[in-house]
Amino acid sequence: MSTMNISLPEALKAFVDQQVSGRGFGTSSEYVRELIRKDQDRQYLRGLLLDGAASAPTEAVDAGYFDSLRDRVRRRATK
Repeated sequence: MSTMNISLPEALKAFVDQQVSGRGFGTSSEYVRELIRKDQDRQYLRGLLLDGAASAPTEAVDAGYFDSLRDRVRRRATK
């Protein structure tokens, strides 16, 4: 594992320390890694949303569409 050192103003360090102790993280490194993972997830989801927004429109989705989708999944699960 690589090491990265960061400098924080005292107020931010105090905030990190509070988060570590209050949210069950063992170390500030665990907290920072969790923040980075969440940011990666957020960026991935944002990309999916932007891709969806840029895609061609499709037919309207209604309750029947979801019912047929559930039926297809159930059929696959029983095979």
